[in-house]
Amino acid sequence: MRYIIIGAGAVGGTIGGRLAGAGRDVVLVARGAHHAALKEHGLRLHVPEGELTCRLPVVDGPGALGELRADDVLVLAVKTQDSEAALAAWGPAPVAGGGTAADRLPLLCAQNGVESQRLALRRFARVYGVCVWLPSAHVEPGVVSAAGSPLTGILHLGRYPHGTDATAHRIAEDLEAAKFEAPVVPDVTRWQYAKLLTNLGNALEAVAGSDGAAALWEQVRAEGEAVLKAAGIEYTGADEERALRGDKITLRPLPGAPRGGGSSWQSLARGTGSIEADYLNGEIALLGRLHGVPTPLNSLLQRLANEFARARRPAGSLPVEELLRLADDAVAFVQEGGADRA
Repeated sequence: MRYIIIGAGAVGGTIGGRLAGAGRDVVLVARGAHHAALKEHGLRLHVPEGELTCRLPVVDGPGALGELRADDVLVLAVKTQDSEAALAAWGPAPVAGGGTAADRLPLLCAQNGVESQRLALRRFARVYGVCVWLPSAHVEPGVVSAAGSPLTGILHLGRYPHGTDATAHRIAEDLEAAKFEAPVVPDVTRWQYAKLLTNLGNALEAVAGSDGAAALWEQVRAEGEAVLKAAGIEYTGADEERALRGDKITLRPLPGAPRGGGSSWQSLARGTGSIEADYLNGEIALLGRLHGVPTPLNSLLQRLANEFARARRPAGSLPVEELLRLADDAVAFVQEGGADRA
């Protein structure tokens, strides 16, 4: 199989680089300065064993590849806010022997949150969800780091909305040859919703850093748990996650490739102008409104993260004291009969 990595940033670049290092056929898809650097210098992947340079085909869209192969696997690794454009571009791409990518090819959604695979299923017949546990960073154009050892990451995968098949097992075999653990599960969304709860802290870290707000983070997560319970959505518990992860992924310091923060923090640090909060904290706000559960803290973090992204404010620049004051005000407003304000 050939893997086409749509969005060769932190997650996509790491998956693509590791697959290529294991001898698999890989094409990287990127834009702008990252695309130019990948074409000129190759993908520079900083990992615990050193810097690996992967000279791989690089394109900026399906037109540059021409007809796709019948054994291609599309790996969607853009941020969720960029998914619709990517799906619209790649869905109609012709496949050798007839038909389109949307008709014939498997599409893996290797992203945070749960919305992209739902968007994908509107266009693609064969969608696979991936629960991504992969500490990585997009350091600069052409450079990605992944500090996990001995495993680079754990990638649960399965058909969306549920089930498994032979294709999932073949993909898992390739991933496991490339320093990942890749359990094939019939209930991948159960793992993804557990990861979503963890990702609710991304916006908090992005706007105010990771120090001094532990109690607020617990309240943010508690809102998420209350919403999932009201919606009847199952998710894996902490004990099950710990039992699976164990000490399989330990972060190693990487010279020249500091890990400054999570995916949302990285979006602000790079000044991309967009952030994934609408599909993390915003997912909880949406479910809360659908099921009558107030979510003032997640709505606040969603709004702040978007404001920071639009204004290109520096990551972590909101004083924690100010964030705590805003959080108290948001909770009080709802308790006094007001609505969540996203």
